[in-house]
Amino acid sequence: MKNNTAEKIIQYIKEKKRVTGKEIADYFEISRQGLFKHLNKLLENNIITKIGKPPMVFYFIQEFKKIKKENCNLPIKLKNLIKNNFLIITPSGEKKQGMDAFSYWCQKQNLPLIKTALEYEKTLKKYQIFNRGGLINGIKKLKNTFNKIWLDYLYYLDFYSIERFGKTKLGQLLLYAKQSQDKTLIKELINIIKPQIQNIIKKHKIDAVGFIPPTVKREVQFMRELQKNLHLKSRIISIVKIKTQVPVPQKTLNKLEDRIENASNTIIVDEQSTFKNILLIDDAVGSGATLNETAKQIKDKKIAKKIVGVSITGSFKGFDVISEV
Repeated sequence: MKNNTAEKIIQYIKEKKRVTGKEIADYFEISRQGLFKHLNKLLENNIITKIGKPPMVFYFIQEFKKIKKENCNLPIKLKNLIKNNFLIITPSGEKKQGMDAFSYWCQKQNLPLIKTALEYEKTLKKYQIFNRGGLINGIKKLKNTFNKIWLDYLYYLDFYSIERFGKTKLGQLLLYAKQSQDKTLIKELINIIKPQIQNIIKKHKIDAVGFIPPTVKREVQFMRELQKNLHLKSRIISIVKIKTQVPVPQKTLNKLEDRIENASNTIIVDEQSTFKNILLIDDAVGSGATLNETAKQIKDKKIAKKIVGVSITGSFKGFDVISEV
């Protein structure tokens, strides 16, 4: 195979704008194995990009301002920080992670990479001081929001978003897993959070688990997939969402008293058994009204003495409205 095949492929994609792998292979009369050797190399070097899933995958060239070579000389420690924490879903639906994602974001924002990376490190450290062993204590937030707290413990696995840089890795995955109803993306998120939830169950000697039911009807329900794929050995308690004339999701309510009313009147803990320690799992905490009101029912009915709440993501301040999820 000629050494300039890759250059010819690039030129062909430039001319055709968007092409499939089959189109390229047919045009150059090369094997599938040979083609993807070139395509993978071009993708790795960010010369081309792709969109879609097999069998409908299209390759194209995304025109971005090139980052100067010196801007890529980041310390290994900082690169690893970005690798482990930075993830974005592009407007065209491509998932990017680590330095690839961060470079893309900086280019979109017209920001210098090194300076912005150092600012990201500083911002992340500000939020990571709240993280203890992979868990963020959310009880202080509730105490600043409600007069009476019915939860004994509340944990976030991460904040939903941070200043300037927007949604965190878990925030991005949660948003698009729910909106896209993509089971592959949902499973990826569950695999990330599963060890932390298992640690909470072990730490607090949980003998029963409750999942906060969704309000919005979807073909693929995130909480149902979460319950199924966590494979928990603990007993699952029955919590149901009452069907009302007009379903009103918590995220549409801007007043705290409205959220409390919504949670207390539409969520029912339909459980007859009693337990020692119950874990309540929610996807995102804006005000915390849903978890707190559900915990109130459990204690009023004497179903359990200790109630631990956990949310995949939570807001940093007191009563924040996370309207997207």
